Amino acid sequence: MSELSLETVDLTKRFGKFTALDSVNLKVNEGEVFGYIGPNGAGKTTTIRVLLGILQASEGSAKVFGMDAWKDAVEIHKRIAYVPGDVNLWPNLTGGEVIDLFVSLCGKHDKSRREGLLEDFDLDPSKKCRTYSKGNRQKVALVAALASDADLYILDEPTSGLDPLMEQVFQERVLGLKKQGKGIFLSSHIMSEVEKLCDRIAIIKEGAIVESGTLDEMRHLTRMSMTIKTEAPVEGLDQVKGVHEITDGQGGLTFQVDSDTVGDVVSFIGKFGVTKLESTPPTLEDLFMRHYNTAGGA
Repeated sequence: MSELSLETVDLTKRFGKFTALDSVNLKVNEGEVFGYIGPNGAGKTTTIRVLLGILQASEGSAKVFGMDAWKDAVEIHKRIAYVPGDVNLWPNLTGGEVIDLFVSLCGKHDKSRREGLLEDFDLDPSKKCRTYSKGNRQKVALVAALASDADLYILDEPTSGLDPLMEQVFQERVLGLKKQGKGIFLSSHIMSEVEKLCDRIAIIKEGAIVESGTLDEMRHLTRMSMTIKTEAPVEGLDQVKGVHEITDGQGGLTFQVDSDTVGDVVSFIGKFGVTKLESTPPTLEDLFMRHYNTAGGA
């Protein structure tokens, strides 16, 4: 069994009377990509700041490599690489100088990996940081982190400001780190990115975890979309258990089906002579919106 890269137990953080994190429990194993999703203000960055030892927990615990995130922050930082969502760099240093500085803090690095990352991300390291766009500043942080031989990569909205081609480069690099047995903690609100990369996912809402597990496990908790055409008009579908949101359009009859009732629904519509049937499994975005389209959601 792989060891834990990080773990939080009933992690709570308060700022005065405001509770930013409410009993958050997370586990990230070595060799897995863990997705941490939620909108701005949900508590993602606060969680990361506690893990980095920037903030001290009010209650509960946060451990990285089995060490206390607050007390052992210096030792922990020798083994992690971090990418923030909003990158600020020294304006008079070049991108290459910043990358070399950050990589040297980690101790171990491979020069050929650095050069390969610069080429893949199409980044000119000779330019001063003050001349970089937001996307290029993000590339500097990504190259610095991915060039480091860290044991855990903490990535907070890492592809903010990148174009789709660069997002693909990032995804390929993350999958490569996973194959090397590295732990990756990925905070994001880009559903397609999380869906492609992550082994397990946790959704945070208003400081509390509202859902967690593998994507397959979580799909059982939501509905799939189904579109059908039949020889005879379908009658009584709205009375079938597990069927929701029926609409009749040019493409056929479209409706939502609870995952555990699909078999019964297919048996029912079969009586009307099905000529077309398309089913789409629920996406991570479907599950995410299920939580945030309720009262009080963002």
